[in-house]
Amino acid sequence: MSELTLLTGFEAGSTIAWRDGRPIECRQFLADAAQLAMSLPQRAHVFNLCRDRYCFLVAFVAALLRRQVTLLPPSEAPGMLLDIRKQYGDAYCLTDQPDCAADLPVHRYPAQSAVVTADQSVPSFPREQVAAVVFTSGSTGEPKADVKTWGALLAESAMAMKRFWSDRPRPAGVVGTVPSQHMYGLATTVLLPLQAGFGLHSARPLFPEDLRVALEQVPAPRVLVTTPLHIRACVVAQTVLPDLQFILSATAPLSPALARQAEDMYSTEVLEIYGCTEAGSIATRRTVEGNVWRTYDDMRLYQHDEQYFVEGPSVEQPVALNDVIQLRSPHEFSLYGRFADLINVAGKRTSLGNLNHKLNQIDGVVDGTFFMPDEAPGTVSRLIAFVVAPGLSQQAVLQALRQQIDPVFLPRPLYIVEALPRTESGKLPRGSLAALAARLANKRKRKKSA
Repeated sequence: MSELTLLTGFEAGSTIAWRDGRPIECRQFLADAAQLAMSLPQRAHVFNLCRDRYCFLVAFVAALLRRQVTLLPPSEAPGMLLDIRKQYGDAYCLTDQPDCAADLPVHRYPAQSAVVTADQSVPSFPREQVAAVVFTSGSTGEPKADVKTWGALLAESAMAMKRFWSDRPRPAGVVGTVPSQHMYGLATTVLLPLQAGFGLHSARPLFPEDLRVALEQVPAPRVLVTTPLHIRACVVAQTVLPDLQFILSATAPLSPALARQAEDMYSTEVLEIYGCTEAGSIATRRTVEGNVWRTYDDMRLYQHDEQYFVEGPSVEQPVALNDVIQLRSPHEFSLYGRFADLINVAGKRTSLGNLNHKLNQIDGVVDGTFFMPDEAPGTVSRLIAFVVAPGLSQQAVLQALRQQIDPVFLPRPLYIVEALPRTESGKLPRGSLAALAARLANKRKRKKSA
């Protein structure tokens, strides 16, 4: 059984993280992980709910040292955690917060750093060791579990490092706005830095000004790992950011127009990752160059019957893709949305992704999405749109849409809202949109009856 080392490219005094504006050395990190591992309860599964990225990293490695499997839920909603625990009955919550959202046994991250000793060694773990169970976001249904081995996780990191840094300066400092519990965040802001010899920033900035502060605490070259939602917020706010090696985006489609604005404003490249929970990151593109994605060198796509599959070193077996793609070669494809997004209205077909793209291209629209409710018995579902557009009226948005889409796809109704119910990673779970639609529909009924 072969083993793979935890760290690559670090010396004892190398900076592995920045926290509160101060660097944390590799030897301190190893001591912190060893100390925490010794204090963990005798369990097989642990929810790592640490919000500070350095704390998450230490907790993740401590679990590996104790051969505990880290459970990474799509949200911290109490119901979600308790549903997952039904499958993993001994699971407890490891957190750096005062409390756990659900009624679970809690082990709190220690308040004090460990004492560094001279014999801090870098651990290795079996390639086949199960490191984590990652759950899908539930955007189109119930979350599903996907098992990740240590070998599969590191294979993804190695391919990403080759793609992004084969011709760029190293090492880099990584700042991320996405949670570590999300597969995208885990791969790019936690595991990739460990294997590339990069330092990560412990914060998870939410607002543009917080992001600017975090980036300024990391020496160049800097990489921003984020989402279209955060990119748009920085562009709209005209936030001045320090020099960036590049911006990496995922979790939701990024429009070429927004990518171009960000590239021009920050004098950098905006790159996108395509992937899924089951397979991890698969392919990349520079958004402004068009809708052609290129797989990592060691990943390959192929078609079998009506389904497309991906295979490579980061997956134990071929994974079926849930997206509509046009395969150009085993390593190049165009992306046209999810199968679950395809809709048929009055005999005409399109995808929710296409409609969302047109909606978000409208001047003045900050964020927006179409939603097709489930059909109730004896009724016909109609498309709904939720739009964040300060300064625009409902009629103005509809008029702009009429210029872009077939009339059969015009939303009935279109709601102007203050914000969409996005998760921390930028996703829009179907259940959250359905709940929003129900609340707004009830509000309309009350107004009509008043």
